Parts: sequence; C-alpha cells; structure tokens
Amino acid sequence: MIVRLMGEGQFEIDDEVAKGLNDLDDQAAQAVEQGDEERLGGLLRRMGEAVRANGTRVPDDDLAASEGIVPPDDLTLDEARRLFDDEGLIPDLPS
Repeated sequence: MIVRLMGEGQFEIDDEVAKGLNDLDDQAAQAVEQGDEERLGGLLRRMGEAVRANGTRVPDDDLAASEGIVPPDDLTLDEARRLFDDEGLIPDLPS
C-alpha cells in the first residue's frame, strides 16, 4: 500500500503497518467525533512516525496513486472533519 504523508511525500508500507495505521485511523476518527483536537494531533503524529519508521520512500518522480493519507499533526478539527470520510484516512484491507 502507498500512503502519502502530506507535505513529505509517499511511502510504501506493508500490510502489518497498514493494519496498525488503520487502528490509529479509527481512533483518530473517534477523536474528531469527540472534538478532542489534542488527542487527534497525537494520533496523527504516531501515524506519521509509523510510516517514516516502517515505510520505504517512493521516489518523487513515481506517479503511483496514494491509497491513504496521513495529514500533519497540527491538523485542526475542522480540517479533519473535511478529510475524514466513511472509510477514514486509511482504507481497510480486504479480509
């Protein structure tokens, strides 16, 4: 799966990392629903760190589409509400 870190570029991650991101994504969606901007920022920070630590940077000239996005950890609740859709930021993996 290819994930875009907004403002940094794309990274390829394996299914295990994607599962962990999906869990953090679910928690981030709950933080948005609860209006907890501080918790949201912490979860987005953890998501970005997981991608950087466990992903492989995709060259900038590679035009592969991103399957998920991780916004910066200073994202506001209003911005987050616009980004989160029914699937969240990271799509569920097929079973």
